[in-house]
Amino acid sequence: MTIHTPAARAEGARLFGAFQTWGAVPVEAAVLQPAETLLDLYGEDIRARAYVTQDPVQGEMMLRPDFTVPVVQAHMAGGAEPARYCYLGEVFRKQEGGASRASEYLQVGYEVFDRDQPLRADAEVFALFSRMLAGKGLRAATGDIGLLIAAVQGLPTSDTRKAALMRHLWRPARFRALLERYAGRAPLPKGRADLLARLAAGDRIASAAPQIGLRTRDEIDARLTRLAEDAATPPIPAALVDGLEFLTRVADKAPGALAQMRSLTIQMPWLAPSLDLFEQRLAVLAAHGVDVAGLDFEASYGRTTLEYYDGFVFGFYAEARPDLPPVASGGRYDALTSVLGQGRSIPAVGGVIRPALLVELGDAA
Repeated sequence: MTIHTPAARAEGARLFGAFQTWGAVPVEAAVLQPAETLLDLYGEDIRARAYVTQDPVQGEMMLRPDFTVPVVQAHMAGGAEPARYCYLGEVFRKQEGGASRASEYLQVGYEVFDRDQPLRADAEVFALFSRMLAGKGLRAATGDIGLLIAAVQGLPTSDTRKAALMRHLWRPARFRALLERYAGRAPLPKGRADLLARLAAGDRIASAAPQIGLRTRDEIDARLTRLAEDAATPPIPAALVDGLEFLTRVADKAPGALAQMRSLTIQMPWLAPSLDLFEQRLAVLAAHGVDVAGLDFEASYGRTTLEYYDGFVFGFYAEARPDLPPVASGGRYDALTSVLGQGRSIPAVGGVIRPALLVELGDAA
């Protein structure tokens, strides 16, 4: 599959034009982007798949893996509000050895920055994508990273443990292993257990050890102190761990998923405000013509993709072609605007479509 076929470019141009009819301002982003900030923002998956090079003047640079971050940077530098942007161009991501997926492909996208009505913006983007992709035989999947974030932040445990869980939220296997350990249901790694046993016995490890590596003795002592404090932190109650693990497994039509998650508020009452927002979003989606009764919801959807999503997320898939990546995907990324806005922030949501996949699916029909 190549992105440079006339059919793919024509399909991209059609979608790009359609976004402009909805009031989106066309924008461009340089193919080469400064790497330092972007590699921290994109998450583990794309960090491993980015094309990075060294420029003698500008330093480490990367071929853009998507448009969202540079668009947000441009908007936070002085864009009007509310704002809608659209773009069309190539993005670049390494694929695993032997993979048949393209490492360079066209992406057309639509982003909305709206401080006053974020739920309406969620519904606007999803409903627009649903209409543009209607009749293509695609299944829509939705999720809400904000629910998982709220569930973690409400846990009765230390800020250190909650921060560790948040760091691994987008890596489900690591997240679950950490959660089980914090519940006292999984042992510490042997090296850490031995180290803590020596500390408990009064062994001054950092003071006695020879000075090697880049860390100072004070830094080593501080790290050992944090490990000891963490070991003394009471375990997270088993019922809450079970509830959080249940939440990550919720997968149903949206109304059924809401009912399942509402049952968790008995033991996790701090989830209620996020579930209220979820229910309100369903009502706004319905007002935009979305069949919410038939809409698939997966609480863990989006946990293995871009780490800057922190709210509503969605994707459109060709179920007859499980070998293909999502034809379209998107979500809310409010926290990203705060990071790139140097203290300023604005609610934002957007999505992208891969026109070459639409052409491929159409050719196969």
